[in-house]
Amino acid sequence: MTNPAASAGSARSQENRRQLIAEHVVEHGTVTVSWLAEVTGVSVMTVHRDLDALAGRGVLRRFRGGVSALPTSVFESNLDYRLGVHVPEKEAVALAAAELVEPGMSVMLDDSTSVLALARLLPAKAPLTVLTNARRVLEVFAGCEEIRLIALGGEYSLTHDSFLGVPCVEAIESMSVDLVLVSTSAMNARMTFHQEQDVVLVKRAMLGSGARTALLMDHSKVARTALHRLCPVADFDHVVVDDGAGPELLAELREHTDVRVAPAARAKE
Repeated sequence: MTNPAASAGSARSQENRRQLIAEHVVEHGTVTVSWLAEVTGVSVMTVHRDLDALAGRGVLRRFRGGVSALPTSVFESNLDYRLGVHVPEKEAVALAAAELVEPGMSVMLDDSTSVLALARLLPAKAPLTVLTNARRVLEVFAGCEEIRLIALGGEYSLTHDSFLGVPCVEAIESMSVDLVLVSTSAMNARMTFHQEQDVVLVKRAMLGSGARTALLMDHSKVARTALHRLCPVADFDHVVVDDGAGPELLAELREHTDVRVAPAARAKE
């Protein structure tokens, strides 16, 4: 007969090991299977089973002999990885984008890490009405008395820690707001992109619900493409980027929309 306590302990041990593996991959970006087996003290076959489970959750991406949390044109990185990269740039972009928000406005925020950085600045802009599909953005405003908070529900995505799908799109399409602020995973001088069609559909619905729209991008996402086209750069009223973006790209962007360049050093002061 199976011992329930032993089974529960084994499951906890497995989940702890998988969490450790995920943390190592997020920290290093790309690692080998053999290295993970060494640091976790289990067999290569056990690591392969753990990686299959983590890849199924969208936490990481497998390739022959290794695993990665880095984005590609068809794979968006897990939220935990994105939260730890280009932080000063995202904070600078958020600081510049906050200037677009005025007390009394209704604003819609997506589930990107750049917009999460912005959300942390917005209680100072209260009173506001905030609409979002991002769980962590909801946590920022929960308990803020002068913030009217509206959650845009749908199917929960572990990769993005947010709500997506048809119910979310329908909730968004029933709303009309003063300002929509989003980010995405890639852009060039003319077009914006994302790897996942469910995310594209939600972002498009958001952009269609705003009287004004703003795109927040750190320079690591520019001069890149991804599988799905989101919308032309010209569809945004404002694009906010950090000063790591090249002057030629900035000049091209300014042919299509208002561009605001955020000095990254401001976020470090």
